Amino acid sequence: MSATMKRLGIVVGVDGSAASNAAVSWAAQDATLRHLPLTLVHMVNAAVPMWPEMPMSMGMAAWQEEDGRQVLEQAVKIAEQAVQAHREITIHTELRWSPPVPTLVELSAEAELVVVGSYGRGAVARAVLGSVGSALLRRATCPVAVVRDPDPAADPAHPAQLPQAPVVVGIDGSPVSELATAIAFDEASRRGVELKAVHAWSDLEVVDLPGLDWSTVKAEAEQTVAERLAGWQERYPDVTVHRLVVCDRPARELIDQAQTAQLVVLGSHGRGGFTGMLLGSVSNAVVHSVRTPVIVARPS
Repeated sequence: MSATMKRLGIVVGVDGSAASNAAVSWAAQDATLRHLPLTLVHMVNAAVPMWPEMPMSMGMAAWQEEDGRQVLEQAVKIAEQAVQAHREITIHTELRWSPPVPTLVELSAEAELVVVGSYGRGAVARAVLGSVGSALLRRATCPVAVVRDPDPAADPAHPAQLPQAPVVVGIDGSPVSELATAIAFDEASRRGVELKAVHAWSDLEVVDLPGLDWSTVKAEAEQTVAERLAGWQERYPDVTVHRLVVCDRPARELIDQAQTAQLVVLGSHGRGGFTGMLLGSVSNAVVHSVRTPVIVARPS
């Protein structure tokens, strides 16, 4: 990691919503695992007068700034509570008078990871998962993590809630999938958990295609996946890898595997079974359907 990247480390867009708070907590723990600084950013859209002739109220601007600082102060407390056993974390805060998505895209150039909450009521969650905010997932120049707000009805004994739950990575052999694989191995190693590598052959129901021998296709795919993972397994001998090659729709298989995982890592766009990931139906389905945190690998 370059000196420039170290300046921001992991960047979190915060707005005070439950989803944002969950993102801060998750990011703080990840920053501790990766020995990176944590940068909490609150973005304020300046209030616009109802009529062009109406001047901007200084009182409104002051209130927005004070509210933003309170949001950041609360986010710092949440981050500190999340890593109370690891006091070495460094936390920075920034208050920006700019829209969430362009700001986070800009900051992604100096970050190792950008983290946002999803399904919250705050401005960041609405922007990132809305039609405009999908630009963050397309334009960020570093990986983006999307974290759901906690489910109050979640069973603490559910496999996904346990610290030994695996990391799941979707692979297809594309360059950005290779980046996702690198992230997934690193996360699994730092967390001390197993890695499940998932390769879904195609969005097509290939078993119905005339003349196609699925057993042959699967054997070849399994061999290809094993070869692509071999180098990473040598680099991370502490990570136990389970390979899963299936004839299924990628989104459906990844959503299913996410139910018992603590983290899912995907490439932003690939080829084969994962073509168009995060730019099409597969990405939308995974990010919007699972409660598990999702890291979307982005090329720098």
